Amino acid sequence: MKSLVLSTAFLALIAAPALAGKAFISNERGNTITVLNTETWEVETEFFAGNRPRGITASPDGKIIYVCASDDNLVRVFDSTTYEELPSLPSGPDPELFILEPNGERLFIANEDDNLVTVTDTRTRTVLAEVPVGVEPEGMGMSPDAKFVVNTSETTNMAHFISTEDYKIKHNVLVDQRPRYATYTADGTRLFVTSEIGGTVTAMDIAEDGAPTVIGKITFEVAGVQPEWLQPVGAKVTSDGKRLFVALGPANRVAVVDAQSLEVLDYILVGQRVWQLSFTPDEKYLISTNGNSNDVTVIDVASEKAIKSIQVGQQPWGVVTIE
Repeated sequence: MKSLVLSTAFLALIAAPALAGKAFISNERGNTITVLNTETWEVETEFFAGNRPRGITASPDGKIIYVCASDDNLVRVFDSTTYEELPSLPSGPDPELFILEPNGERLFIANEDDNLVTVTDTRTRTVLAEVPVGVEPEGMGMSPDAKFVVNTSETTNMAHFISTEDYKIKHNVLVDQRPRYATYTADGTRLFVTSEIGGTVTAMDIAEDGAPTVIGKITFEVAGVQPEWLQPVGAKVTSDGKRLFVALGPANRVAVVDAQSLEVLDYILVGQRVWQLSFTPDEKYLISTNGNSNDVTVIDVASEKAIKSIQVGQQPWGVVTIE
């Protein structure tokens, strides 16, 4: 009898479907978040996310979704299972992008209108610091050891390296015009900063103490596409540090770059005005938000090919995935 019970339990376990992952897409004009099932690639639901939702991220355990409600001047917070809205977080005016430290405690938020980075404690829902930076801050990246936050200022054309210990700027690096995004490799030895109007990605080597050294710039060229349309915005690098994917805005392409040699290997055609990118947690897929075609494109990372497009809300901006 005991073995029969165990066998029945085992069969029930293996027959139970695995929980599907989800992608959460912020729709800037629609004021909503669209939820996608990342196994079936079907829309599960869409819910109100505040006014002009842009930057979006998740807690380390995937239970909480944070979104910059830019026109509400706060960060809205949602349960990732029930989609219930939870108490919001102070953000400073016009939050656009942010980065959450790996332990989930502090949120570093770019305030585009006030030239500040606001540091908010997600547990106490209080502001810990306001860091003056350059004009029109947007991009936010964090070193894997969480010792530095990198903010990019669009008008100053600079990457600011902020210590997470004392909230002071330790390094400033001039980059090309209108820097939009910053992302480190998983080992923390290299940083990439995209410049939308400059049309480049600046690559920096990072020393053990966090100091940056510019080692080169990545440029782009697509037959039949005007050079001014090649506008690097969002970017993601694979965890092995081998591939960098760059969203090229109105060029409607995602560039595939060798993250070591900085050589552009290919361009993947996606939707219109591709803006931000997110890997699924297993890195099998990369999702791009395409603001002017109101859809997202799913890219197979291994083959570096687009495999599917899904209609979402109005003007999708940001995306985050959870297991």
